[in-house]
Amino acid sequence: MQFTKMHGAGNDYVYLNCFDGNLPKDPAELARQISHRHFGVGADGLILIRQSDQADARMQMFNADGSEAEMCGNGIRCVAKYVYDHGLCRQDRLKIETGAGVLSLDLATTGGVVTQVRVDMGEPILEADRIPTGLAGDPVVNQELEVGGQRFAATCVSMGNPHCILFVEQASDALVLGAGPRIETDAAFPERVNVEFVEVISPREVRQRTWERGSGETWACGTGASAVCVAGVLAGRTERKILNHLLGGDLELEWDAATNHVFMTGPATEVFTGDWPD
Repeated sequence: MQFTKMHGAGNDYVYLNCFDGNLPKDPAELARQISHRHFGVGADGLILIRQSDQADARMQMFNADGSEAEMCGNGIRCVAKYVYDHGLCRQDRLKIETGAGVLSLDLATTGGVVTQVRVDMGEPILEADRIPTGLAGDPVVNQELEVGGQRFAATCVSMGNPHCILFVEQASDALVLGAGPRIETDAAFPERVNVEFVEVISPREVRQRTWERGSGETWACGTGASAVCVAGVLAGRTERKILNHLLGGDLELEWDAATNHVFMTGPATEVFTGDWPD
C-alpha cells in the first residue's frame, strides 16, 4: 500500500490515495499503527483521499489514536496539493468534502506544483450546544473553566470541530502538556475538545500552541488557528485579520465581516512517499 507523507506548517499526516475505491479494511487501526513515531511512519494521523459525488475530492481523517475527526485545516491544504500535483484534478480552485461540509480552496502554484493554499473555512459555530460544550453563553466568551485546580477564562468556537481557546501570558509546557490533556477530556466537553493556548503579541499577531484532541500537541492546527481568529475578536484581544505563529510555521487568518467566513492561508508540503505492508 503506497502512502505519501505531507505536512502543513508541521502538522503532519500520512495520506492514502483511495480514488480507485480501494480503502483500508480498518482505517482506525491503520491510523494507530502508521502514526506511531517509533514503530510506524510517524504522524499526527491518517487522511484518506477519496472520490466525492459533491466535490472534487473527499478527505476522511483519523487522529493518531484512531478516532475519526471532522476536519483539519492543515490537512485539507495538503489534500488540495495532492489532488492538484498528482493530477487527480488540475484546477486552481478546488472543492473538498469533509466531515464538516464542502470547503473551497484557492491554490497558488510555482513550477506546476502547489506551494500555498487559501481555504474558505466557512462560518464559525458559536452556539454552545453545537460546539458542543456545557459552559455557559452563546457565544461562550471568557467563561470560567476550572480543571485540576487551575482556573482559565475559556472562549469556545467550533470550526466543524470543537475548540477551547485560552489567552495566556505564556504558552508554557506546564500549561500545554499538563492542562491540555485534562481540558481535552473535561466533562464540559462531551465530545472532547482541542485546546489552544494563545499569547497575544499585538492586535494583529499571536503565538499559538495546541493540544489536539486524539493526537496530543501538534506543531500546527488550522481549524484551531481559525478558531483563535474568531475568539480573539469575541474576547476583544485581536482584530479580524491576524498573523498566527505556530511551532511549525505561520498562518494568515481573516474573519471576514461581510460574509462571516474565516479564511486561512498557509503552506502545504510533500515530504516523501513509501510502501506500507497491507
